[in-house]
Amino acid sequence: MAKDKEYTEAVGRRKTASARVRLVSAKSISVTVNDRPMDDYFPLEVMRSNVLAPLQAIGATYAVSAHVRGGGLKAQAQAIRHGIARTLAEISPEQRKDLKVRGYLKRDPRAKERKKFGLKSARRAPQWSKR
Repeated sequence: MAKDKEYTEAVGRRKTASARVRLVSAKSISVTVNDRPMDDYFPLEVMRSNVLAPLQAIGATYAVSAHVRGGGLKAQAQAIRHGIARTLAEISPEQRKDLKVRGYLKRDPRAKERKKFGLKSARRAPQWSKR
């Protein structure tokens, strides 16, 4: 088993954000996002804890490398979380049930609704005037 070559990969998605996540065995958890440390990429602690949630749920230690595109920072963090969970489920199928119960393996289908013609936004109609 080559240390640098051996990794497991999965794709996570949320809204328009898409993340390609690679996990490599390591002694401690380290996360890089778009070749930058996670602490530099995600400014809020909520986003960082969201990314690390699947690893902490099963108590695993991996080096995580993620390339993420599209969406906002919050959606990108959730896309990375989804990718990490899918990769962990692939690595150890016995942990799949625990990840699934916590909702980490489900892709969140909610997205922005498109604007319709004749309306000001997706559902907002122009103000009605009697005269």
